Amino acid sequence: MIPSEQLFTRTSYSKVGITLLRGLLVLLILLAAAPGRAAGLATSKAAGKRLNVLFIVADDLRPELGCYGNQAVRSPSIDRLALRSLVFDRAYCQQAVCSPSRTSVMTGTRPDTNRVWDLNTHFRGALPGVVTLPQLFGAHGYATRGLGKIYHGDLQDAPSWTAPAVSAERRPLRKGRRAAGKRPDHRDEHALLTATPEAWAERVTNTDRGPAVRATDDPPNGGGEGRLADEAIESLRELSGQDKPFFLAVGFRKPHLPFSVPASYWQLYDQHAIPLAPNRFLPDGAPRFSLADKNELWKYSGVPDVSDLPEYYARQLKHGYYAAISYMDAQLGRVLTELDALGLRETTIVVLWGDHGWKLGEHSRWCKHSNFEDDARAPLLIATPGLTSGGGHTDALVEFVDIYPTLAELAGIPKPDHLEGISLKPLLECPTMAWKAAAFSQYPRTVSRQRLMGYSMRTDRYRFTRWVARDDPSAVIAVELYDHRTDPQENVNIADDPAHAPLAAQLAEQWLAGWRGALPRRAQGTKGDQ
Repeated sequence: MIPSEQLFTRTSYSKVGITLLRGLLVLLILLAAAPGRAAGLATSKAAGKRLNVLFIVADDLRPELGCYGNQAVRSPSIDRLALRSLVFDRAYCQQAVCSPSRTSVMTGTRPDTNRVWDLNTHFRGALPGVVTLPQLFGAHGYATRGLGKIYHGDLQDAPSWTAPAVSAERRPLRKGRRAAGKRPDHRDEHALLTATPEAWAERVTNTDRGPAVRATDDPPNGGGEGRLADEAIESLRELSGQDKPFFLAVGFRKPHLPFSVPASYWQLYDQHAIPLAPNRFLPDGAPRFSLADKNELWKYSGVPDVSDLPEYYARQLKHGYYAAISYMDAQLGRVLTELDALGLRETTIVVLWGDHGWKLGEHSRWCKHSNFEDDARAPLLIATPGLTSGGGHTDALVEFVDIYPTLAELAGIPKPDHLEGISLKPLLECPTMAWKAAAFSQYPRTVSRQRLMGYSMRTDRYRFTRWVARDDPSAVIAVELYDHRTDPQENVNIADDPAHAPLAAQLAEQWLAGWRGALPRRAQGTKGDQ
């Protein structure tokens, strides 16, 4: 089987106070629904209105942020948001590439249910009647609007919005074209790693997409992300004047490639002071196909035409990625500042997530497209009036399919039966409570014309991945096992080590039980969070 996967204080009072006492009793009953927390989930305590939702996604954003412990990255806006949010330190996407991950969030289903494993398939082909997250809010009286990249590319979904979605300026996708010059001799790759840029003059890609890294002459709030922030600010002003709550989705395109970012953000960093990945080597004992070789990065111009990039270019890429984060962060900050200026902080749930991680040279690879931790793990922050005002972190294992039921419950909206995640509201109330036993991701590969699927399970300590034939799931092609206590970078596959055979067998049984078997005890026996 494949995983689809509070006290009443005694006091003296007069007869006149009896009415007040009765009122207090009613209030205490309401407070008991959220022990130790202020009231006000489905409605705003300030205005008696239903809570709005500001739903923000950043493309290719890994947890490379100050609030996640990386002090080298300048992310002040997200870090300020974290001070009033619950920060999920171990949140995992269901497949580490744009459309499958976003589809899982927006439909609350996993890739094997919605049948989206690539960038070309629309989920309504398999789930024509599914109610998406914003569609659910729209059906309950919300004004729903999508700006920027929410769904991937041309795979838009009109039923999701009560107003037409607005997609920020997008470069047409074109197939990359390899350089006509000399291809590098791969036998010399390791010798070339420390070569100068001049040595690679004729050994780089040449495509019509332009360079992967570039400082632009746009002003700090200019460019595509600046325009998107302008649109979001305008929408907040418009929606705040309506007599209904809103669900506003804002999809930032950075830090996705290309790293074309205003020069002011490049100037925040010293390229030579940015640390490179500590594990710039392939994981020992892992199947070669567990990692993508050359991927989207090589569709841009000027990229050294080898998988193992030389140090000079690795530094340029990481510098560009950090600059892109800071650029996106500044624009996100403008949107949050406007939210506060409009007096909406206490009436709006804010959720920020990155659609998946992104390798920055770890395992000598770049971008996403794998089941490894650097790709499957992504940031997730939820700020909820009355629940998370003090901020905090949780190391509970959570999944992106949990976002849908969480927002529905926080807004007081009944959850549909099709969901394959569970509400995170209990964690918002008690971040240290026992939670899921595992989180699940997957990634497809084609190897020698054989179609494979790698199903990965992340437990508290281990990552266990099984690669199976898609036409015969009982055929196990390869297994990976990484011990995060001794090997947090997933550098050594111990699946074939006889000393770990009992552990591998135990994890295989847990893997077979799938995502339903990993649910907290209170949620087991359900399809998700119904």
